[in-house]
Amino acid sequence: MNQSLLGSFFWRSRAVVLLTLCALSGMSAQADEKTIKTQFDGVWQTTLSCASSNGALGYSFRFPSTIKNGILHGEKGAPHEPGWLQIDGSLGSDGVADLYVDGLVGASAAAVGQRPAGTQYGYHVSARFTADRAEGHRVEGRPCTVLFTRET
Repeated sequence: MNQSLLGSFFWRSRAVVLLTLCALSGMSAQADEKTIKTQFDGVWQTTLSCASSNGALGYSFRFPSTIKNGILHGEKGAPHEPGWLQIDGSLGSDGVADLYVDGLVGASAAAVGQRPAGTQYGYHVSARFTADRAEGHRVEGRPCTVLFTRET
């Protein structure tokens, strides 16, 4: 075999090996993606309600939350403006969720201590998800519930 044919054979063989490795790598990434996806993934209608407490008026908000790969994120309002809040956290395969609400006071009459609009607050929510609904409760501070219903 002459030098030119040998070189051509070498480069073609190398290309086949590289293409095969790329294809196998893509399959592995797809398999990982499928194993990360959870039974709870999807869009959930979220209703966060806090009762009147310690001189603060009660309130209730509805907004969508999304669960992807077992991670929940929901947001209401314009980011970093008074009245904005977000809820984030992770779900276990059993549906138990450890969530955190982070927000800015919208109306001081609804804030314990009548804190001014724009004041930052945060609290933990413990929740349990089933196939189509979930209920959570604020861990510290005033009594609040968070209800989730899966959108179809």
